[in-house]
Amino acid sequence: MKTSVFYIIMILIVSIGCNQQQASVEDEHDHGDVSFKYTAYTTDFEIFAEATPLIVGEISDILAHFSILPEFKSLNEGKVTTSLIVGTKGIRSTVNEPIRPGIYSFGLKPETAGKGKLIFDIETKDGSYSITIPNVEVFADEHDAIHEAEEAEIVDPNAITFTKEQSWKVDFATGLPTSGYFGTVIKSSAKAQPAQGDEVVITAKTRGIISFNEKDIAEGITVQKDKTLFSISGDNLIDGNMMIRYNKAKNNYENSIADFERLSKLAKDYIISEKELLDSKTEFENTRIIYENLKTNFNEKGQSISSPVNGFVKHMHITDGEFVEAGQPVVVVTQNKNLFLITEVQQKYSTLLPYIKSATIRPATGKNTYSLDDLNGKIVSYGKNISDENYLIPVTLKIATHEELFPGSIVEVNLIAESEQEVLTIPNSALIEEQGNFFVFNQLTPESFEKREIKVGETDGLQTVVLNGLNSSDRIVTKGAILVKLAAVSNSLDPHAGHIH
Repeated sequence: MKTSVFYIIMILIVSIGCNQQQASVEDEHDHGDVSFKYTAYTTDFEIFAEATPLIVGEISDILAHFSILPEFKSLNEGKVTTSLIVGTKGIRSTVNEPIRPGIYSFGLKPETAGKGKLIFDIETKDGSYSITIPNVEVFADEHDAIHEAEEAEIVDPNAITFTKEQSWKVDFATGLPTSGYFGTVIKSSAKAQPAQGDEVVITAKTRGIISFNEKDIAEGITVQKDKTLFSISGDNLIDGNMMIRYNKAKNNYENSIADFERLSKLAKDYIISEKELLDSKTEFENTRIIYENLKTNFNEKGQSISSPVNGFVKHMHITDGEFVEAGQPVVVVTQNKNLFLITEVQQKYSTLLPYIKSATIRPATGKNTYSLDDLNGKIVSYGKNISDENYLIPVTLKIATHEELFPGSIVEVNLIAESEQEVLTIPNSALIEEQGNFFVFNQLTPESFEKREIKVGETDGLQTVVLNGLNSSDRIVTKGAILVKLAAVSNSLDPHAGHIH
């Protein structure tokens, strides 16, 4: 009897243990605790979707984050339809607006198991777009679905969480490394100078006293073509007084007009000969040419000085009331449309100069680096001889004027030679330097990143060669890397940091 009771108790204990173990397994494999993560990119959008396992007959919750490219900003309005297609059968769900900026919530109840695809059709005021996520599995059994989701989960204890809602608020972007040809970089500096034809030196055409047409004429003011800036008067001069010449030419011209008109009437009545009329006409034409020539450049106040081009005053050689001689520079006007950058390189680079294909320019006082394409520039020429002064070889670049680049400014120049070797490059903005070592943040998901050390080669100021540590398929943070680094510190300090929607 006692033995029977003992066995009954043991059976109950084992049964209870099994039930507890089964309950533990069921709790461990709760449908809501696991999810599949899907990511896709087009030229216009990034989509990052988190979905509970797609199981036949059960509703799957899909939370989709839409980022507008290339700015990586949230999609704040628009209708989105998601379709799940397996074979020839499909279901769909339409949402007219996001639950929060950039975030749309869907519910789908699959009807057919198997491999399929998710299609997101987006309708905005700017147009219609479609994004497809292939190889989406619909499960017939919940147990298999949960195990598959657990195996697909990216587990990295050092992963850094940086949510889409965080990235949408800052200057952030991701991208793939670029594979291309990257040659030797020649580092130098240059001084910006006005390009030929952009600058005009206006000189005095007579001697006299300068008189400003307007009192607020100064360096830097904008001037209009043919608008009078100064006058030169010789009223108080005995020798070479242009006013006397101007008035004399004017009187001679007016007298010749009167004589020609009078003789023309006499010629009609044959009172004078044709030769006398012709001589009068010749005199009239000669005095007219002299007078109109002087009138173009002179008036009652003296010589009129105007700018032949639109631009601004770069330099003034005179002051109001100053005496000037004929041919003396008065003012320099520049259009400031283009600049020459003349840099000089060492002789050891002479064999590379014929192969210089591009350059980057960084103003010494600025934070931005520009390519030749950014500045509508080009390589003009390189020296075929060596300067006697410093034994360097000049290279001339022409660029469009920029708010950070103006005549006289000093710039850093990186000349880039052609290369036949294909390499992997990344933007300099993707790099994080720590004690001489370089790192990037590799994307695990659009909200999770790993810090990865890489070895770098040459840089042109915009792009840097990656020697090892990255593959062409690795998507990395290209803008906002420092913010991800700060998020890593924040996550390490906050035990509750993570992804909460």
